[in-house]
Amino acid sequence: MDAPWQKYMQLGIVHFMIYPQLLRGDGPILETARRIAADPFFEALEIGLVNDPAVLPQLKAMAEESQLTLGVGGQPGLLTTGGNLANLDEAGRLAAVANVKASIDRAYAVGARLMAFFDGKNSYPGPEKEAQARAQLVKSVQELCAYARAKATDYTLVLSLEVFDRAIEKRSLLGPAPLVADVAAEVRTAGCDNFGVTVDLSHIPQLGETARQSLEPVRDYLVHLHVGNCLLTDKSHPAYGDYHPPFGCPGSANGADELVEFLRVAFEIGFFDKKFPTGRPVVTFEVKPLPGGDPELVIAGTRRTWELAWSRL
Repeated sequence: MDAPWQKYMQLGIVHFMIYPQLLRGDGPILETARRIAADPFFEALEIGLVNDPAVLPQLKAMAEESQLTLGVGGQPGLLTTGGNLANLDEAGRLAAVANVKASIDRAYAVGARLMAFFDGKNSYPGPEKEAQARAQLVKSVQELCAYARAKATDYTLVLSLEVFDRAIEKRSLLGPAPLVADVAAEVRTAGCDNFGVTVDLSHIPQLGETARQSLEPVRDYLVHLHVGNCLLTDKSHPAYGDYHPPFGCPGSANGADELVEFLRVAFEIGFFDKKFPTGRPVVTFEVKPLPGGDPELVIAGTRRTWELAWSRL
């Protein structure tokens, strides 16, 4: 590709994945965010839980000063509480909805225009109860979209439901791309024009799909991409499953070639021609150091993988 990627997208990174000690909302949130904000390679940062409310205005000010786009990930809130938006138990479903509403509040507090989330770990109840879980999920997402619209001021937050694995680790209802497309269409029937879908490169091998099979069915709903890796060859490996190991991890599924195909399909389906509340679409790296690994070196390796893939487009 001769043109710079900045013409088509904003590249970002998932804060609570590259610095996994932040997953539960404590730790050096501001210090690590400043490292990303000071790196002109990144134009976006996807934050997660922030337990100290005093940190939020500081994050917003830092992003404004450095011209960094902030996004929010609602996944940690659900993962750390066992929340499930497709829960067949109504009390459990409402608790998960309340959890994601807190993430929506956080997104507005920092000026984020995009928030990714998912249905919840172990949200797939099996084929005999899939239809019931789907109905619960649709109800939850429609409630969340309405909440985000009610909280809107000068803009409306876009909620993007991320697609996870069904049988490896997260065992999520969403799930296979055709089902994701059907659910997205159903959610949109309630006037949820602030709803979309996130597809993650790292989840594609876990679903047994190709990039085309994952992206094409949801092309009308796609608002966000994650770029990551996974390892499925050795169940005893510490990075097995949905760990998001660094690119180049021996035995892992994704590298520059897979990233090239992912981007090529995204271009072909017109993803980078869309207009978003964030301006150019956001493509976020989701990578995690191996145990004892160095986040800064993982960032450097991720950049090298990206630059190699871009040169091959």
